Amino acid sequence: MQTILRILKQAGGWHHGLYLKIENPPYMALVIEATDESGPCGLPAISVCHYGEQNGDLMRDPEMCFELGFADGPHLNAFYYRNDYVGVEQWSRNIVRDHYVYLVSLHQQHERFAKVWDNNLRLQGFAEAFEQQQTPRA
Repeated sequence: MQTILRILKQAGGWHHGLYLKIENPPYMALVIEATDESGPCGLPAISVCHYGEQNGDLMRDPEMCFELGFADGPHLNAFYYRNDYVGVEQWSRNIVRDHYVYLVSLHQQHERFAKVWDNNLRLQGFAEAFEQQQTPRA
């Protein structure tokens, strides 16, 4: 998720209360926000989401949650995927009854999807759109 890491860096890094909404027509806006709870390994977590609307309700299309780690350089590690339009909600890493649960195959799927999604966000120019939104207009 190099595009998301680039945007986080431009925004001053992860912090409690982080909320970024990046408008980039004709694409759905991208929302990046710090979650209230840490990820399954106790690291800071972020949600990355496109929101659509159906019958007046916001729909995640998709949402992924990642832990932000810094060992060997900044990186994002997926642990959650949700798409409301298809009724899918998946945890590939989680704490269940005080035990760490790691679903290897599902986590690999999440990481592959995140890589494709990140490439799409890069090609669609979301980092540049964020940079332009931060530049004061004359």
